[in-house]
Amino acid sequence: MNGYLKPLPKPSKVSAPFWAAARRHQLILQRCERCGTFIYYPRSRCPHCFDDRLGWQQVSGRGVVYSFTVVRRAMSRAFGDAPYVLAIVELEEGPRLTTNIVAAPEAVSVGMKVTAHFDDVTPECTLVKFKPAEE
Repeated sequence: MNGYLKPLPKPSKVSAPFWAAARRHQLILQRCERCGTFIYYPRSRCPHCFDDRLGWQQVSGRGVVYSFTVVRRAMSRAFGDAPYVLAIVELEEGPRLTTNIVAAPEAVSVGMKVTAHFDDVTPECTLVKFKPAEE
């Protein structure tokens, strides 16, 4: 046992490329070959034009905090590291990701610039989180 108690993602056939790239410390998103829209979360069809020709493309990893909350009371012992910041980050490429901000809760604000941070929680799993961007 590695000591990591929180639930881990279970990659599907559709999401496996995303998680494999995260292990390499790369952020990739699906992009529709028909309309050019970046898509998150991984799926089998574009939610904008319903085309099924979706490829994967590396993105900048830069974004802004769109919304956030500070979790101060853990819902279970697995989440005993409270307080932590649960946020929605809007990437430069458009999609919004639900994630954690790796920073003190009092340092986070809406509109704050952030950049991707890769948390190797187990040898098989890397989570995509964000940290304040260096100015």
